[in-house]
Amino acid sequence: MEESHIMPETITPAVPPTPPVTLQALLAREDLALRQIAGPADPGIVIHWAHTSEMADPYPYLLGGELLLSAGVHIPEAVRSGGDAPGHGDPAPGDYFDAYVSRIVAAGGTALGFGLAPVHDTVPRALVAACDRHGLPLLEVPPQTTFSAVARAVWQLMAQARLAELRRVTEAQQSLAAAASRPDPVPSVLRQLAQRLGGRAVLYGPDGTEIAGAGRAAPEGVRAALTELAAVVRPPARTPQDPAARPSPGSGPAPAAPAGRPQPASATDTHGAAQLAVYALGAGEGFVLGVATPRREPGDHTIASVAAVLLALLTGEHQSGAGAARSSALVRLLLGAPAEEVAPLLGAGQWLVAHARPDGQAPDAVAASALGAALGSPLVDLDRDVVRVLVPADREPEAQPGWTLGVSAPAGPRDWPAADTQAARALARARATRTPLLRHAVRPALADLVPPADAETHARTLLEPLAGQAALAETLHSWLSLHGSWDRTAVALGVHRNTVRQRIARCAALLGTDLDDPDVRMELWFALRRG
Repeated sequence: MEESHIMPETITPAVPPTPPVTLQALLAREDLALRQIAGPADPGIVIHWAHTSEMADPYPYLLGGELLLSAGVHIPEAVRSGGDAPGHGDPAPGDYFDAYVSRIVAAGGTALGFGLAPVHDTVPRALVAACDRHGLPLLEVPPQTTFSAVARAVWQLMAQARLAELRRVTEAQQSLAAAASRPDPVPSVLRQLAQRLGGRAVLYGPDGTEIAGAGRAAPEGVRAALTELAAVVRPPARTPQDPAARPSPGSGPAPAAPAGRPQPASATDTHGAAQLAVYALGAGEGFVLGVATPRREPGDHTIASVAAVLLALLTGEHQSGAGAARSSALVRLLLGAPAEEVAPLLGAGQWLVAHARPDGQAPDAVAASALGAALGSPLVDLDRDVVRVLVPADREPEAQPGWTLGVSAPAGPRDWPAADTQAARALARARATRTPLLRHAVRPALADLVPPADAETHARTLLEPLAGQAALAETLHSWLSLHGSWDRTAVALGVHRNTVRQRIARCAALLGTDLDDPDVRMELWFALRRG
């Protein structure tokens, strides 16, 4: 398989949660009348956002992936006049534009749009040459086209692309669900997935052999590369003593993840022009879904995740004892068995609790199951707008497109309630800070130096005025954890910032203290964590 290469001193674009638009789509907008006059005309060039800057060195202000718009105000007068007789210390036009374009490329800029008004009547020839030399597309922006109109067009195209992606994913979910209900569900799901992605879909068994496949035939090299990639997510063979072990006659041990590294639930790679992706099915049964496509489109990951959920249900429950073990665990819990006695039926070792909320509309059962498959666990709970997933600790969760996640520290069954609280708090902080995934930090704390009984007594006494008022205590906890930010606390709690202000003022009045005092904040934080 081919290694991915990163150009030195070039920033990788910070990709926003919206599909990018191609440069060709922007050039096709007749209302803008943009014209490319330099740089490569690659149809694969995409724009993630538009940004206007008149800085001579825009590098510090770029995130990567931008269409940078400039009217050339930053260009020195000596360079504008053509540099025929530059003064002492004035840069030559070629040197100035070479440095300017090289910094845009180093910052990860996608293209440069140069406005013909009000400073320049034409695009400087030295700038055209520099863009050709550095491989940066250069667009001529006519006088009648404002930079605001260009930026608005970029966002309009992004919105159209997002809508098309959502429509495509929804239609694919419906067709995959219908395929799963056919008499031959596994081949039908694979055929539908291959059709939707325009490539090859393969189901691998626990021993690594191809059980079923559908779609266009892949070259031998691509097939071998996909089989090799599938071994990356296949869990190691279980020992006979493992309560969830499932004998597989004639199968050899599955390749394990390298020592010290968590087992990934999915992986991607390339082989030539082919895009490869693999997904582990279920909770460690060894089945793997592999997909090879000629290109990777927005929404492909979500569609493949839905197919992985369906295939996990079609293979895992009927091909192993895992479904019976989970059913037995549920019955024992309902009959009053402690969690620590039931947990071995689900698998040995510690677990992580993950809380997740989608970036868009409220999740449904299909979306929740797809998230569980992406995280490598079928133990999923859909609780209104939050999805909770119980994940084996050796499968470290990764950020998922379209979701915000909070993950607890590893915990045994006795500590699962505390881990659930950790995950909820981590999710609240992740949403407030707009972080795709946030893990609960485990580190020695000052509170550990105080005997637990004394700490709890002190916490109860200090917080007694807030007893029975959970909303006030929760708001105070979030507000302190977010360093007194009204806006971020409002986002974390899903309320208006004025509501946060009113609740904090009420807390200060009930507690009879000054919440602007850092010593008071520290003591309250200590009490809230121990109370």
